[in-house]
Amino acid sequence: MGRITIVLGITLIVILSVSIIASIDWLYNSKSTPEFFVGVEFAYASDNVTGLKGLVSDLKEMVDDVKNYTNLFVIGNPEITIDETTLNETCDYIYDAGLHFIVFFTSTTSYLYNPYVWIIRASQKYGERFVGAYRIDEPGGKQLDNNKDRFVLEAKNNTHAAENFVNISNIHLEYWIYSGTKIFTSDYGLYWFDYKSGYDTVLAQFGFNLSRPLSIGLCRGAATAQNKDWGAIVTWTYDHGPYIESAQALYDDMTLAYRAGAKYVVVFNYPKVGRYGILTEAHLDAMKNFWQYIHSNPGDYGTERGEVAYVLPQDYGFGFRSANDNIWGFWAADQVSKKMWHDANNLVNRYGSRLDIVYNDPENYEYVKSHYNELFLWNETVK
Repeated sequence: MGRITIVLGITLIVILSVSIIASIDWLYNSKSTPEFFVGVEFAYASDNVTGLKGLVSDLKEMVDDVKNYTNLFVIGNPEITIDETTLNETCDYIYDAGLHFIVFFTSTTSYLYNPYVWIIRASQKYGERFVGAYRIDEPGGKQLDNNKDRFVLEAKNNTHAAENFVNISNIHLEYWIYSGTKIFTSDYGLYWFDYKSGYDTVLAQFGFNLSRPLSIGLCRGAATAQNKDWGAIVTWTYDHGPYIESAQALYDDMTLAYRAGAKYVVVFNYPKVGRYGILTEAHLDAMKNFWQYIHSNPGDYGTERGEVAYVLPQDYGFGFRSANDNIWGFWAADQVSKKMWHDANNLVNRYGSRLDIVYNDPENYEYVKSHYNELFLWNETVK
């Protein structure tokens, strides 16, 4: 009996070990479809000396460096995507390196080829390695900042602003949605309405002085309520060199997003100020350390998912960057928005990144009520 017990014990250990290895492979292995993606967005432009050829060479060099500690590459430069031959060359190179990839597309009028047809063929050629199309940077942020490229130029009230934003944004996405590919963007506000417009995934921007827990709560809350995916993208901290945060801060941000359950974590790389854009050797080392961390700690993934939610009034497009942020880019902060700002920050102090922020939207509210352990309403006292 003793020998049988030992054999059974060894067998059980082997089974558990294989199971753990399979789980790690499922999460991160670039040869299958991972649950968690981490990578770099290559966004900087060509120079006047080497031109497009030099840009492609830079991209390949970046791929060669990061392929051993990432599983995703984002082609974020329209110079590459406008030219079909160059796009095919770079996608082939990324695919052969074992990485998944997302392609940034500008408007359909910018191309001498049909992006719709290209996407269909790419899906057949590259399979699941072609993750999707990135469309229109920061639609919500542009609206809040009254940017010239904002979708809604005037609105009578919150409902009117929300309806127009969603409808106009959806028009810009229809062509791409019909292709069957996943549609991505990154943003720093109005995530809820990005998803309602048709985006499958929004990457919350970790940059400047934006609160990471608030950004997570707003983006993840919107994704959860609407059954979509979400992620984080580390962007600029400064509008001048060195642009990006320190290597330690980068590692901390990536780890925070991982524990919060982000499906995608991307590092934005623009402009080219060194061999690898704005990324230094220290930043690349931080990414290598993060890659080692997630492989050593698969159980940490999603351990800080949303457990409670703060509920906002329907269609109320407050920016949540400060107590005095605007509403839909049209109206100044009021007593309601200031209360919501203080409520949300008080809840962040209590729950950290376990807080989601959602809307009292009839299309999603029944799910919201059943999903979270506790709801805090905007029109009630939040202590």
